[in-house]
Amino acid sequence: QLQASGGGVVQAGGSLRLSCTASEFTLSTNTDDVAWFRKAAGKEREAVASIVCASEDTWYADDVQGRFTLACDSENDAVYLQMDNLKPEDTAVYYCTTHDNALGLGPHPDYEYNWWGRGTLVTVSS
Repeated sequence: QLQASGGGVVQAGGSLRLSCTASEFTLSTNTDDVAWFRKAAGKEREAVASIVCASEDTWYADDVQGRFTLACDSENDAVYLQMDNLKPEDTAVYYCTTHDNALGLGPHPDYEYNWWGRGTLVTVSS
């Protein structure tokens, strides 16, 4: 199982760091990607960022490029999503997810991901 944490309420321009941890497998040295998706009210779930910890390859959606940063932490077996210069449109429930399908760097269609965290709410006020 995956667990996402670190959400909260922040003003526009602020920062948050989300954490993703796993309880039954190793996350931070995975050769499959760990991705973050978000679901805003009234919108479809969308991929935000993806990382393959073994190679440190990353992908970011255009609207978060330069503001969000992924990192793998082998000591704590976690994947972090550092979110800076947050905007009200970043408000959403954020989910971390991964798979064992040997697909490489994502993002992949959400049905390819086997494990999903419960999600953590990020609210950015204007």
